[in-house]
Amino acid sequence: MEAMTASGIDYTIFFYNPNIHPEHEYILRKEENIRFAEKHHIPFIDADYDRDNWFERAKGMEWEPERGARCTMCFDMRFERTALYAHEHGFPVMTSSLGISRWKDMKQINGCGERATAPYEDVSYWDFNWRKKGGSARMLDISKREKFYKQEYCGCAYSLRDTNTHRRSRGRPAIELGKEFYGYEEAHEDKK
Repeated sequence: MEAMTASGIDYTIFFYNPNIHPEHEYILRKEENIRFAEKHHIPFIDADYDRDNWFERAKGMEWEPERGARCTMCFDMRFERTALYAHEHGFPVMTSSLGISRWKDMKQINGCGERATAPYEDVSYWDFNWRKKGGSARMLDISKREKFYKQEYCGCAYSLRDTNTHRRSRGRPAIELGKEFYGYEEAHEDKK
């Protein structure tokens, strides 16, 4: 949001994440977005939790690896919906913060965004590199300051399954949804 403000972009948060599973996780993530939007007076659009459609589209891709065809399908679905909304409501540009994560392929994300906006002459995709100039470190600083919920997997049921499998193979416990928040570990360290 700082980068968009610095670039003169007036923005709105469009929350469309039918991939997030289970519903408890979806609600946690949505509420964090709403809390931040309200605190900073940012317009917030809550799109449908279209999970049945997402699972239908994911059929046959349940075992695709992270950054594979399932992720492309997921980005395409979400960006297509965003581009349509932007077109129908007069938003000339759209972007996504997905690229801030080192776990994501920026070329894959940007390709999906560009494909989604291609049918609309009045909407373009801003392919800003969120990782440059300390973007990832800035994201962590903001997450700690805001005490954001710590998302320990991408969001979909298959990412949760695969992340937990990896954690168990390393002797770590499974993810406990709704338990980890940024900033709280530092507060506990300071009290020691």
